Amino acid sequence: MAWKDVFSYVRAVAANKGVTQGDHHADDGVPLGARIGSVVQMQVSPIVRAQANGSLIAMPAAGDTRILAVSQMRLQPDVELYRLYLDKGDDDADEKFLQVFCGDDGKVAEVLYCTQLARVIPETADDQDAYMGVAGCGLGDASYTLWRKQLADMLDAATLESVFGAADRVDYARDAGAPDAQFVTPFKGRETRIDDAAGMHGLRQEIYFMPYVRNLADGTREYLLITTEIVESVDGDAGKRGIHVDFVVGIPVEQERIVIQ
Repeated sequence: MAWKDVFSYVRAVAANKGVTQGDHHADDGVPLGARIGSVVQMQVSPIVRAQANGSLIAMPAAGDTRILAVSQMRLQPDVELYRLYLDKGDDDADEKFLQVFCGDDGKVAEVLYCTQLARVIPETADDQDAYMGVAGCGLGDASYTLWRKQLADMLDAATLESVFGAADRVDYARDAGAPDAQFVTPFKGRETRIDDAAGMHGLRQEIYFMPYVRNLADGTREYLLITTEIVESVDGDAGKRGIHVDFVVGIPVEQERIVIQ
């Protein structure tokens, strides 16, 4: 999928009156046959089961049935992920997406249903360094802890009880690198998101990414995906920049439970 410079490509086509896009679409080649505007039917039983066993995952809303945007994440070293956005997180809403990982053979190896837990804006240079792991600590540490008091204003009492029980914390282990390493450099790369099939709208951002994981009561793996996102351009406009950190919860969903049309 040639998304390396999708916005420049589209502008070049538009500028050259002798060239047309023909059958080319910017969302060609997305896994699961997904396209912007595709309708998603997903069995929610894995999400219901995860919630019953203390997960922080949110249920899909009734309107979360259409792919509004797709993105490609190219991460060093040699990792490629796709995100199929059911909610882009605009207008203060929370992001919801399917994250798809393909193996070396190009076949889908894992699908996570993901919902945004929180978005943080680093306020100081030290905070930014920690969330990028540039000082050898912070993002990339062997574990990450969510505290009950952190989420007390975000979750209702029943959810807090389900997630934390009598504890004041839940701990996640880093899901990358050697398990006994105190620190592993976060994955670094770029995400290119396109919001329409022509590739005229979307964004590009530099990212620092690390997955953490814990086992729920029934053994289901719940992921905490932490991504520091430095926006480089919006709709090809490099003047729109910013930095934030997204905390996203993900639950594995079997490919057979998802139908995209």
